[in-house]
Amino acid sequence: MPIKAIIIDDERLARNELKKLLEQHPEIEIIDEASNVDEGVEKIDLSHPELIFLDIQMPGKTGFDLLAELERAPKVIFTTAYDEFALKAFEVNALDYLLKPIDPKRLADAIQKLQAEIELERAMKRLMRGDDPLEVLNLMAQGL
Repeated sequence: MPIKAIIIDDERLARNELKKLLEQHPEIEIIDEASNVDEGVEKIDLSHPELIFLDIQMPGKTGFDLLAELERAPKVIFTTAYDEFALKAFEVNALDYLLKPIDPKRLADAIQKLQAEIELERAMKRLMRGDDPLEVLNLMAQGL
């Protein structure tokens, strides 16, 4: 089942380039996109994506402002041209921080990290339900 994602970036060309790069990753399904923070918040509240690709510097409000407005944020991979926000990005629990222009290898690494985190969360849920730990480990080994 693909991971549902929204791209939030004020630059149309940057959104299109990321969508093009993500064509190589069928495990990610882009369900929507937004060009500013207010539109992004609205679309996140409406669609409940598991992941957002989020630019930081946008007119009016920043990607950090967007996260502050959400009651429950999805997983975040920042996509930005500015490296000076990296520390703050990880302080808000970003999964990764990709500099534009986005390197396809770095994108693949970020998606792999995302999948590992989701797999771990699923395993923890199974354990909390009382599933057999050996069965959970076996399922993790199979990538289920």
